[in-house]
Amino acid sequence: MLREYFRLARPFLVLLAIFALGRWTLGVRGLDYTKGHHVFSLVTLTVLGVAFYAAFARRWLAYPIMRAVGLAMTLGFCAQLVILVLTAVSYMLGIDTYFNHPTALNAEGPVAFGPALGGRVGGLVVNVMLAGIAGALGWFIGGLLPESAVAAPRRDLVT
Repeated sequence: MLREYFRLARPFLVLLAIFALGRWTLGVRGLDYTKGHHVFSLVTLTVLGVAFYAAFARRWLAYPIMRAVGLAMTLGFCAQLVILVLTAVSYMLGIDTYFNHPTALNAEGPVAFGPALGGRVGGLVVNVMLAGIAGALGWFIGGLLPESAVAAPRRDLVT
């Protein structure tokens, strides 16, 4: 099942890589966090992505709710893992990025490596669960989608 989730997740993972690279670049280039943090928001990408994935998986892949939630949590885990790794890399390289910015770490001032990663691990757990909730909401919204994106062949057009 995990293999299928990752096969379906390819477009999301490409977007995740683009957003992570964009977010990294904005931070490294020195654009003030308050002016640029929303441009490549991994949280926004994740919430919208898991909701859409769950909706479409319900309607067109006939996923039951728990399978859609599993897919959403897998995508959420991937996003949180990227955030955790890029936070660690920011600290290890000693550079300021949007991943180790105090506001991103819910702090008023600089945060040491250990507490920052501890916060990110906590975020990994909590945000994966929140991705599951967003996936469940997406699954419910998926009931509003049409039955099939591919129309059955029309008999009157067949010669």
